[in-house]
Amino acid sequence: MIILSKLADYGVIIATQLAVTRYPQGNALTQVNAMTLAAEVKLPPTTVAKVLKLLARAGIVTAVRGAAGGYRLARDAQDISVGEVVAAIDGALAMTQCTSDIGPCERLQFCPTRPHWHRINQAVEAALERIPLTEMAAASAAPHAAAPHAAAPHAAAPHAAALSHATVTSLTLETARLENTAS
Repeated sequence: MIILSKLADYGVIIATQLAVTRYPQGNALTQVNAMTLAAEVKLPPTTVAKVLKLLARAGIVTAVRGAAGGYRLARDAQDISVGEVVAAIDGALAMTQCTSDIGPCERLQFCPTRPHWHRINQAVEAALERIPLTEMAAASAAPHAAAPHAAAPHAAAPHAAALSHATVTSLTLETARLENTAS
């Protein structure tokens, strides 16, 4: 199973919430404080604060100090990809040890799959880079529009499945393209 770290998952959730939520002035770029954001995404405030600091360090969100301060996306949500958010939290994507920066694998000299992992890693990275926060926000906004008071965790499932299908399709196409290039 390939899975993002919890913090990277939370980073995508928080960035998507900043992209989808319209604050009092009706502007997605209006800042929101960390406590309000934590309540909206139902995550512990300390976790949200930690993720926001990492996203701010990466230039994905901007912090505004003061009584009316808070956080907002630093750029338009269309210009921020899921891949960028994940990289801000976890660093560069690495599917295996040989595609990471943690040092050479003991099987490096005789591993028959090593060259393929780089292509697979590139395909997954490219797929994540192609999904902007606006796409994530559109998928998460639909359940809220249909039933604004519904807090059931399964309410977003059809949209999550559709997004996952789109991601799988994108990965399949990217992998096929890379295989054709390598042939």
